[in-house]
Amino acid sequence: MDILIKPIITEKATTASELHNCYSFLVNTKANKVEIKKAVEAAYGVSVEKVRTLNYGPERKTKYTKTGIQSGKTNATKKAVVQVAEGDAIDFYSNL
Repeated sequence: MDILIKPIITEKATTASELHNCYSFLVNTKANKVEIKKAVEAAYGVSVEKVRTLNYGPERKTKYTKTGIQSGKTNATKKAVVQVAEGDAIDFYSNL
């Protein structure tokens, strides 16, 4: 099971990483905090102090077309905010 899908690089996430040493990741919806901690430590070689997770449900959308009402939804996602020990840092731009 691939736990880390991709890092989240937004203005808010970048500010949190600079000020609070917290990094955001999009993770597998079935992963728990212990698995996320082990995956980040193995992938980036840092020591993780705290993991916070956020579950987002699917967004439901409805379109009105000539053939009738079309309804659909997006997939559910899970985000993880990982706080790294003082002095450690993760560089997302090193292996572009």
